[in-house]
Amino acid sequence: MIEQPAACRIHVEALGTAFQSQAEQWAERLGLPLQVTDGEFALQIGEQGLQLQQLGPDAPGPVRVDFVEGGAAHRRLFGGGTGQMIAKAVGIAQGVRPRVLDATAGLGKDAFVLASLGCEMSLIERQPLIGALLEDGLARGAEDFDVASIVARMHLLKGNSIEVMRNWEGEPPQVIYLDPMFPHREKTALVKKEMRLFRPLVGDDPDAPALLEAALALASHRVVVKRPRKAPCIAGPKPSHALDGKSSRYDIYPKKALKP
Repeated sequence: MIEQPAACRIHVEALGTAFQSQAEQWAERLGLPLQVTDGEFALQIGEQGLQLQQLGPDAPGPVRVDFVEGGAAHRRLFGGGTGQMIAKAVGIAQGVRPRVLDATAGLGKDAFVLASLGCEMSLIERQPLIGALLEDGLARGAEDFDVASIVARMHLLKGNSIEVMRNWEGEPPQVIYLDPMFPHREKTALVKKEMRLFRPLVGDDPDAPALLEAALALASHRVVVKRPRKAPCIAGPKPSHALDGKSSRYDIYPKKALKP
């Protein structure tokens, strides 16, 4: 995701006096003002943690990262386990739980699924506001009995994904997972709400080919790219094969076999 466009007016807001000091800390960390009158977005802190709220008469509801309840909980309990397409795409099999780098983490939904299946996950989200939501969601998940052991396998890294991958130190990830921003056409209200929020902040991913190039150079075993089902492949080397779902597909770029 691209850096936050300067044109977006964003401020930090406490939802109650009890959260004022936390709001001030987030404002200082992110270099954002507190309470402005003409803002387009508010990063709000309250009882449910950190949330991003678009402002204006037709704005959708707030977006937050929640690994404990809602969609994450439903998918953890009823999502299909290792039979899920994303599990097959990254190479999960009997005795195989690869170390995965999610270099376009977003709200962490796919990374949480893979962590819940036993993968050690590294996450990079370069948009600072979304990274803040992710950090807050991980912290709240760590306090929940059922989820703490899962988020313990999710390690958030800061910075630009391409630069982090090019300057990687230590053992490389076995699998790198990419889900670059693309003009989504799904009709569900949740996707529309998140996309309406994210579009002004992050735009599309014009550097997706460089992202793929860096991932292919770093991953030891394979790179997996999630795309809308009918979208073209990212410019560059062609995947060896793809797994197709109803609305998405996973392009797979193997380097060597994952073994137990």
